[in-house]
Amino acid sequence: IMPVMAGGIIQTKFVQVSAGTTHTSASANATTVVTPLSVSITPTSASSVIMIQGFVTGEWSVMGQAWDSTWFFLRDSTKLSSPAAGNRNVGIHMGTNVTYIADEAGTTPENAYYTYFDSPNSTSAITYKVAFAGNGTATWHLNKTVSDSDSPNMERGISHIMVQEIAQ
Repeated sequence: IMPVMAGGIIQTKFVQVSAGTTHTSASANATTVVTPLSVSITPTSASSVIMIQGFVTGEWSVMGQAWDSTWFFLRDSTKLSSPAAGNRNVGIHMGTNVTYIADEAGTTPENAYYTYFDSPNSTSAITYKVAFAGNGTATWHLNKTVSDSDSPNMERGISHIMVQEIAQ
């Protein structure tokens, strides 16, 4: 087996989810894990970098969360995001991309796509998870709209998390 050169991808793991699920935060800035979107990887070298990519599609039950939320990853229980900054809600991705500009939360899908480069300095198994924090109690409807009735204007989608070990 030939060694992987620096910058090369050693391994890829992913989870893709099509089921519609609902995830509610307890309070403002509370970390809420989107439970089906987690993936485990065991790095082959402590010097490897893990590239994490997440894509979520769905809808907030309160439209204001589209601009008052953050998306980030957890490495096991460690939050991976921008550094703490007072009382600010910090993450990797700020808010969600809105497909229709109106204060409406029932039939308008939203999404977020974000990436993070992690240096876990470990060869033990690691579980990465998709998570969010909102401004107050927030409910995210993964892969579906809030109303989700059997109608052509009630969209459904697919979300994923992917990790790649990169040689250094």
